Amino acid sequence: MSLQIIQGGNGKPAGVFIPMNDWDVIKTNYPDIENVNSEIPDWQKQLLDKRLETIANNSNSIKPIEELFTELDSE
Repeated sequence: MSLQIIQGGNGKPAGVFIPMNDWDVIKTNYPDIENVNSEIPDWQKQLLDKRLETIANNSNSIKPIEELFTELDSE
């Protein structure tokens, strides 16, 4: 894939140009790619808000994922 990085006026990366042939391959492998930026449904937003609230209220009980992996490896 031959991507081209497009730089903004400040010299920092601002975008990517993907040749059409490569874009067609991407769309074939990921047919829903053009819907990635679509709005998520309200029920998903509510679920995420609830989970974030639970995490915020139980921050002391949250353990690093590495501890889970260690526990699973020891069984």
